[in-house]
Amino acid sequence: MDLFLWIKSLHVISIIAWMAGMLYLPRLFVYHVDAEVGSVQSETFKVMERRLLKAIINPSMTLAWVFGLWMAWELEAWHDGWFHAKFALVFIMSGVHGYLSRCVKTFARDENKRSAKFYRILNEVPTVLMIGIVILVIGKPF
Repeated sequence: MDLFLWIKSLHVISIIAWMAGMLYLPRLFVYHVDAEVGSVQSETFKVMERRLLKAIINPSMTLAWVFGLWMAWELEAWHDGWFHAKFALVFIMSGVHGYLSRCVKTFARDENKRSAKFYRILNEVPTVLMIGIVILVIGKPF
């Protein structure tokens, strides 16, 4: 298998891991909101959230960016309209990632002020972005 196919495979694997974490972390927040501060349950959620972020979400996002930019370079995709739109959505996804990282820190300090409903809605944002990204990559509509 040539190098490009390895890069593409590693990019897809990284995205799958990134998205799994991005979809799971806000769901943990939904349940964490209802846990009493200082309880065993709350402390368990803190550990789960921190480990998910540090061991899966952060490394997989970094690798997705590295392999994605590498592929864009190889394909010279910088000139394609679909790529500009995809890049914008991935940039927004990275911003959501940053926001979720901040939420992990807020929960760790027992300072969350948001409701379970807020996190249920936030949980849908990565899904909508992912749908847009996949349509742009597969369909290349412009």
